[in-house]
Amino acid sequence: MAKEATGVQFKIRLEGYDHELLDQSARQICDSARDSGAMISGPIPLPTRIERYTVLRSPHIDKKSREQFEIRTHKRLIFIRQPSQRTMDALQTLNLPAGVEVRINT
Repeated sequence: MAKEATGVQFKIRLEGYDHELLDQSARQICDSARDSGAMISGPIPLPTRIERYTVLRSPHIDKKSREQFEIRTHKRLIFIRQPSQRTMDALQTLNLPAGVEVRINT
């Protein structure tokens, strides 16, 4: 068995517009990390970023008639402690769905 360094950890930050797809991706990452023997913490839900846009429906006649749209960006955070080479290989071979942005910080 390979010798792991103590205190080594990295965090994975997931972002996406669809919270169900994001939770499914986080579950896949957690399951593959657990199967390879690493200790994980998470997924931790971070605050949702809401961007609101107001648009005029008709620029000439009805100035008071407006339409509002919003984009919600959901975020999750996963900490992986004591990763082995097997853990890194398992995470690199994961096939995550489109629409989920993954950032890995060491």
